[in-house]
Amino acid sequence: MVRSLGVLTSSFLVGFVSLVGVSSLDVGTASAQSTLFKRPSTPAVGGASFASVGGRTSVPYGWVDFCGRRPKECKVSDLAAVNVKLTAENLRTLRRINLKANNYIVPVSNYDHWGTMLDHWDYPVDGKGDCKIYALYKRKLLMEAGFPRQALLMTIVRDLNNEGHTILTVKTDKGDLILDNLVNEVRPWDATGYYFLKRQSQQNPNVWVSINQRGGKPKTFTKIAAN
Repeated sequence: MVRSLGVLTSSFLVGFVSLVGVSSLDVGTASAQSTLFKRPSTPAVGGASFASVGGRTSVPYGWVDFCGRRPKECKVSDLAAVNVKLTAENLRTLRRINLKANNYIVPVSNYDHWGTMLDHWDYPVDGKGDCKIYALYKRKLLMEAGFPRQALLMTIVRDLNNEGHTILTVKTDKGDLILDNLVNEVRPWDATGYYFLKRQSQQNPNVWVSINQRGGKPKTFTKIAAN
């Protein structure tokens, strides 16, 4: 989906606590420091929240097409699920990369950009794109920054206008955070107001899992406390 960037407004709950489809195709795992991520054993606390996922579901055509054109991006082995530790430094990195992508990419519809109604997923090779391009680019930049692949999940939702939309979910030890081209704030998934349909599994990005639940009410957060 493509629209001009807008910030959703609402009040912030003071005291917010710090805070798979297709076959597996084999690239080396990006190394990450032990301070960056952990196995997802810590339950949600306070205002933090994790979206519940269901069973395996269909893989979006756009991801299959992307893998066909960029096979090295998708030839990966299954990995154990890990969540990012939400340190102040990691939160700053999430905010920086969200803003970088939102400010860099010029919004243009899939049809106007590629001349097709079929979803075309790719990186912003010409500095333009719709929501899928933003989310893929943020995923790429975060992996280059050392974030684990298993915590960076392409996610399909219906937005506040009930239109299809793609965002990036970042799994943290304090809850699921969302990087969105429509909002500059990094928000918890349940502060978006979106209806979450499905996302990549943590173990393998070529496997997608269902969600099918509403992400709370839309809010803009001015502060997210970290570890």
